[in-house]
Amino acid sequence: HSAKMASVGVSVASLWTEVNRCGQSGDFTRALKALSKILHDNKDDVTALHCKVVCLVQNGSFKEALNVMNTHSKVLGSEVVFEKAYCEYRLNRVESSLKTIENAPEQTDKLKELYGQVLYRLERYSECRSVYTDLIRNSQDEYEEERKTNLAAVVASVSQWENTPVEVLGLPESTYELCYNVACALIGQGKLTEAFNKLQQAEELCRVSLAEDSDVTEEDIEAELAVIHSQMAYILQLQGRADEALQLYNQVIKLKPSDVGLLAVTANNIITINKDQNVFDSKKKVKLTNAEGVEYKLVKKQLQAIEFNKALLAMYTNQADQCRKMSCSLQAQNPGHPLPVLIQVAQLCREKQHGRAIELLQQFSDKHPESASGIKLTMAQLYLAQGHVTKACDVLRSIEEFKHKAGMVSALVTMYSHEEDIDSAIDVFKQAIEHYQSEQPGSAAHLALVREAANFKLKYGRKKEAISDLEQLWKQNTKDVHTLAQLISAYSLVDTDKAKSLSKHLPSADTMALKIDVDELENSHGATYVRKKAAKVTGENPPKEPGQGEIKKKRKKKKGKLPKNYDPKATPDPERWLPMRERSYYRGKKKGKKKDQIGKGTQGATGGASSDLDASKTATSPPTSPRPGSVSGSTAASGSNVVPPRQQKPAASGATRKKAPQKKKKGGKGGW
Repeated sequence: HSAKMASVGVSVASLWTEVNRCGQSGDFTRALKALSKILHDNKDDVTALHCKVVCLVQNGSFKEALNVMNTHSKVLGSEVVFEKAYCEYRLNRVESSLKTIENAPEQTDKLKELYGQVLYRLERYSECRSVYTDLIRNSQDEYEEERKTNLAAVVASVSQWENTPVEVLGLPESTYELCYNVACALIGQGKLTEAFNKLQQAEELCRVSLAEDSDVTEEDIEAELAVIHSQMAYILQLQGRADEALQLYNQVIKLKPSDVGLLAVTANNIITINKDQNVFDSKKKVKLTNAEGVEYKLVKKQLQAIEFNKALLAMYTNQADQCRKMSCSLQAQNPGHPLPVLIQVAQLCREKQHGRAIELLQQFSDKHPESASGIKLTMAQLYLAQGHVTKACDVLRSIEEFKHKAGMVSALVTMYSHEEDIDSAIDVFKQAIEHYQSEQPGSAAHLALVREAANFKLKYGRKKEAISDLEQLWKQNTKDVHTLAQLISAYSLVDTDKAKSLSKHLPSADTMALKIDVDELENSHGATYVRKKAAKVTGENPPKEPGQGEIKKKRKKKKGKLPKNYDPKATPDPERWLPMRERSYYRGKKKGKKKDQIGKGTQGATGGASSDLDASKTATSPPTSPRPGSVSGSTAASGSNVVPPRQQKPAASGATRKKAPQKKKKGGKGGW
């Protein structure tokens, strides 16, 4: 019996030797076979169970590893907290992974690394940034560059998705991943040219680093560069260079990169360039946005933009029911977002249901006043399309965000003038001037408004009302003679004494007179209507004596044309200059049968019958209402222009290859 026990002991020891050797060589499948034999004799061997979990993780069998940990949770306890959190993270159970990490008895360094990645996936960027900053400060190992890459990815994401200014961290740009992430941050700040240059730098670094490896082919390099090229295309698209962007995007699609996130974003951005054109291509590209796993590769705003664009594509391809269904679903998912409503409105406008469209816009505006500016602008546009100018003005004046901006004031004054509602137009000026008087007194925008208000009042004969504006302008610049003259003219109607006192400030007539040589001006090239000068007396041309007539040159008269039937022997008719009916021999027109009026008047009807058949001439016919005139500066809403398609915005790439979620391969953004 003792001999048998000894042989078992030798067998277990040799199995552990096998596990150790396989672990060092990376043959985890073979190690698992040895571990199974060990666990067959002792199913609760903590070390063997732990080793089995690690081997399964290394082989990518995350579900199986998690099952082992859950089955033997009592035995393993907190031994495998990191492995459990990591498996949950890799299985995209990010919330569960976060709880596992937060409930860990001790926060080890590797748990902190994973914590940073989990926070990044949850888009909790400020917390994530703190974690990485702390890790970089307190770590001394060969992974420092990867941590800095991930920190740069966080900075880029904050810049792009949260629209908050990012402080310069002084991060290195020694690798193409770091360079790429810095470019992403610059895009978020709107520094497009600088970002493009940084991407070119990243491309160069990538080529150099990959060229050092002899096993890497040109195809491998192009595949690695795909994310950089897609981001370059996005910048070109933002700069309005759509053709160049499209060419670059299609190059990326042809490479068929393995990153489904990169493909989805690139396809989405091609769809935004196509808009309502080339819809067949867009329908093919939209399939790439539905690939499995896309939802784990992109941030929420990117996924949202893709869904919005799918609804718009349904509208452009005349799939009205599908468009309605998708936009209603999107509205339920994003109740405070205006875009789903605008898509529904665009579809209704295509179907000429303007009344229903305005109802939808009003409902959203009442529920979500904080994000209703764009909605109200669309509502005003629809009112204008129907000719309801005053209603459009009322809607525009309710937009607090824009009501005092110069463009809005100009539009309102133009529309009120069209409706001949001068009082309302003046009231718009008054409110805007009061706003600037309290917020930016004396600014260029303030004075420009006062000037326009004064000119408008003078144009419509409201001189009395223009006095206060003109006085304010003149006080700002007392050398402005034109304004002073306008002010005196206005005061002359209400206060002549004031007008006289102000006229003292006018410059004298002498200073205003232009020193011009009239003779020189008349003799100048191109002068017309020159006064005739008196002839100068010279010795050669003495004055003519009275009676000495001036010999005039006779102009040759042209012979008039004679009638074709002219007979020189016959006496011409003495009454030939009188109208025919006034001549003595005129007997009136002969009364004969009326010829049929066929071929005259409307086609296929006689002149007499046409009036009898015209319903508008009968007493029962209602009077036709006048059609509304177009308003200056307004355009009618249509399905194609109420909601522009939006493109999706890229983020950053992380350094870690297997488990870092920050290695994001992204493309563009949407008109956000």
